[in-house]
Amino acid sequence: MASAVAISILLLSSSALAAVSAVPYLNVLTLSRQSGAVPGRSDEEVRILYLEWRAKHRHSQKSLDLDEYRFEVFKENLRFVDEHNTAANRGEHTFRLGMNQFADLTNEEYRARFLRDFSRIRRSTPQNISSRYRLREGDDLPDSIDWRQKGAVAVVKNQGNCGMLIMPLMVSIGSCWAFSAIAAVEGINQIVTGNLISLSEEELVDCTIDNHGCSGGWMNVAFQFIINNGGINSEENYPYTGQNGICNTTKENAHVVSIDSYQNVPSNDEKSLQKTVANQPVSVTVDAVGRDFQLYDSGIFTGSCNISSNHAMTIVGYGTENGKDYWIVKNSWGVTWGESGYIRMERNIANSTGKCGIARFASYPVKIGASLHNNPAAVPLLPLPLRLPSSSLLPLAITTAPAPAAPHAAASTSRTIAASFGSSVRSRVPPAATTTSAAVPKTTHKNSPLRVKALTHCCHSQLGFNWLRWSQ
Repeated sequence: MASAVAISILLLSSSALAAVSAVPYLNVLTLSRQSGAVPGRSDEEVRILYLEWRAKHRHSQKSLDLDEYRFEVFKENLRFVDEHNTAANRGEHTFRLGMNQFADLTNEEYRARFLRDFSRIRRSTPQNISSRYRLREGDDLPDSIDWRQKGAVAVVKNQGNCGMLIMPLMVSIGSCWAFSAIAAVEGINQIVTGNLISLSEEELVDCTIDNHGCSGGWMNVAFQFIINNGGINSEENYPYTGQNGICNTTKENAHVVSIDSYQNVPSNDEKSLQKTVANQPVSVTVDAVGRDFQLYDSGIFTGSCNISSNHAMTIVGYGTENGKDYWIVKNSWGVTWGESGYIRMERNIANSTGKCGIARFASYPVKIGASLHNNPAAVPLLPLPLRLPSSSLLPLAITTAPAPAAPHAAASTSRTIAASFGSSVRSRVPPAATTTSAAVPKTTHKNSPLRVKALTHCCHSQLGFNWLRWSQ
C-alpha cells in the first residue's frame, strides 16, 4: 500500500531567510510523496541502485529516518530521469538526464542549496561595456573552438557546500561566482603566458569585500579585486575550504597571476559572445532552476528555463553537432555532474538573451600580451592608456603605408609600420589599416624601468594592433 512520507524543516531566522532568498518560502517546507514502484524497475533493483548511489555520493550520511525520506526523493527523481531518457531514445530530446549527486534532492532543495538570485546582489563596479569583441562585417570566426584542447582550462573543481548548512535541507547558496571568475582568469593567463596555473577561489571568497562570499557575488567585482590587489594567489598556496573565512593577508599579498582590466560583452548578443569565446574563456550567468538542469547528464541542453540569473559558470568553447549549435560551459559542481563537469547548452536560439539567459551578463578579464600562438582571432585592440607614469610618456604616432612591391611577386598585404621613435618593423596588416596612437617612454636609458621592445603580431581582420611590448 502506498504511504506518504513528509518532512519539515525548522523555522529560519529572518537573517537566514534573507540569505536563502532563492526560495523565500522555505521557512516551512513540507514534502509529500506517494511511494511506489518505478515503472520498468523492480523494487529490489531500485533499492540496490539507491544503496550504490548512496555509497558513492552520501557515504557520511547516517540518519536512518533521513535516509528513508531521501530514498523516496531518489525514487521520484529516478522516475523523472527514466521518463525523460525514454523520450530521448525516441528522438524527442537532444540531451539525457542521470542520477548524479543531486538525485536525492527535491528541486526546491537543490535551488535553495546551490542557486542565488543575482538581481539581489549589489554590484559596486562600473559595467565597462566594450565593443572590443562586437561582431563586425567581414569577421571570420572559427566554426568551433575548445579551450580545453588548447590547454587553457584547469581541472573541474567543486564548490561544495559553501555557506551555512541547515539540516536536513543543507541550505548553502554557494560560491559559483568565484569559480566562474577564476576559470576565466586561468584561461586568459594561459593564453598569454603559456602557463596554466590553478588559482585560488578561496582568496576571492575570503577577501573580496564588495562580494558576499558564500552568499553570492559578481564576477566583474572579482576581476576588479584582482586588479586592485595586484594579482591573485594559487590554489595550492591558498586552498579552497568551502566556507567564509577571514582573509589571510599574507597569502592575499602573494601574487602568481595578474590581470590588467575587465570588460563586459554587449548584452543579449550571442554573436559578440561567440567572438569573445573565440578569443578566451568567458564568465556568464544562467538560469539553472530546472529539474532537468539539476539532473543533466549529457548532450546538448535544450531544457526548460527562463532568463533569470541564479548561477555562474564559464564558457570555454562552442561547436555544432548534428546541425545544432552549442556552447561548452564549465561548471563548478565536480566531475559527477554533466559531461565530466561540463554542460553543452544550445546556442543561437531565437531569444536574444541566449539559452537560459547566457548572453545577458557575460564578462571577461583582460591581460596585456595576448599573442597569435593559440588563435588567430585572439589579437586584441591596442590598450589605452598603458600603465606608465604620465611624466615618462610622449605621444607616438603609428602609421602604415603599402610596402614596396617586389618584381614578379604575388600580391601581398604586407606593409611597413613606421613609428615616430625612429624604428620600423615589417608585418602583415590589413589593407585598410590607417593610423592609431599610443604612448612610449621618453627615454630608453638603461636605468629606465621600461623600454620599447617591439611591435609584434600585428594584425587581424579589423585594425587591431597587438600590444606594444614593454620589458625590463
